[in-house]
Amino acid sequence: QVQLVESGGGSVQPGGSLRLSCRASGEVFTINTMGWYRQAPGKERELVATITNSRDTEYGEAVKGRFTITRDNGRMSVDLQMNRLKPDDTAVYLCHVKNFQWSGLPDYWGQGTQVTVSP
Repeated sequence: QVQLVESGGGSVQPGGSLRLSCRASGEVFTINTMGWYRQAPGKERELVATITNSRDTEYGEAVKGRFTITRDNGRMSVDLQMNRLKPDDTAVYLCHVKNFQWSGLPDYWGQGTQVTVSP
């Protein structure tokens, strides 16, 4: 079992910045990819950014150039720095971890943290 604790989020004006953090605990030694997804009301869940154990990153098209994902394997945490936020970034942001395939373990999701961007 893996437990995910998210922090950060909140409300900000357009153009502002926020930082999300997610820390994993429990059976963390088989975690490969850590990252963030988001889901806005009435929309499908979408990729925000992921980072693998070897630091390969992937970003959703909507956030490229504005968001940066980093990872600290010592703390088993993943941070998402969000700059130049737009109203369209408003969503619940969910932390996600994916285990190495050989582990046979499932993916895990956090509870989610709300990000609201409005004037």
